[in-house]
Amino acid sequence: MQKYFEHKPLFAITLITVAALYVFAVWGLPALQPPPTLPAAVVVPDAEPPAPAEAPHFHYIEITGGCGPYYDTGTCVNVRSGPGTEYPVVARLRTGVVLKVEDTTVQGGLQWYKIIFDGSLRYPERVTGDWYVAEIAGSVLPLQNVGDEYLTPDTAPTTKHITVDLSEQMLYAYDGDTLFMQQPISTGLELTPTPPGTFAVFKKTPSRYMQGPIPEVSDQYYDLPGVPWNLYFTYGGAVIHGAYWHDHFGAPWSHGCVNLPPQKAKELYAWADVGTLVTVRE
Repeated sequence: MQKYFEHKPLFAITLITVAALYVFAVWGLPALQPPPTLPAAVVVPDAEPPAPAEAPHFHYIEITGGCGPYYDTGTCVNVRSGPGTEYPVVARLRTGVVLKVEDTTVQGGLQWYKIIFDGSLRYPERVTGDWYVAEIAGSVLPLQNVGDEYLTPDTAPTTKHITVDLSEQMLYAYDGDTLFMQQPISTGLELTPTPPGTFAVFKKTPSRYMQGPIPEVSDQYYDLPGVPWNLYFTYGGAVIHGAYWHDHFGAPWSHGCVNLPPQKAKELYAWADVGTLVTVRE
């Protein structure tokens, strides 16, 4: 009996083994199961890249049916001091003027545009009170534009270039070797010449209020709101822009800028990139 207890673990193992062999003999081996497989990895498609943020757009109006350059043809578009025909007329607008809109309001069945002037005015005392222009079909065209654009170190290079020929009074615009525009222009008069040289468009703006006289440049008085489609190419103030106050294209007539008919200036402005090369040749 003592020997039985001394070998009890071995005896128990023997009994378990015998029982297992009996079960296998009677019931057979259980079917072997393949090892469980992990579920296929869930493929998450790449997230859509965020849409590039759109540049903010500003509201402008373009006078398309005002009076002519000398106020003697057509009907000028009136600027009033408030949003209604009962307010006094404070200015008259000629065809080609482009003005920036600060706000709109509806009065008397008409939509009125409140005008704002960007930048500082050389003679701010000439503009007193508010400016309002009524939306008139066929005469006032609302439009949107990104506003001022500037040349920066990140500006993409361009193959576009503009040649201003002072002797011919002609502007040529090319993209590579392809001619985009050939147009008679008016450059600076003898006492206010357009500077010759090679430059680049460093600023674009749809509208600019230009005033004179300019000390050490010109003693002539002028007051020109909404000068349209400006391409700045010298820091001294030389600009390619539309001119709605004269029709002497093909002859010198400016204070140093390069004047184009307003619609041609609009076409050139839409085409030209910031950084476009400008060559002024004598």
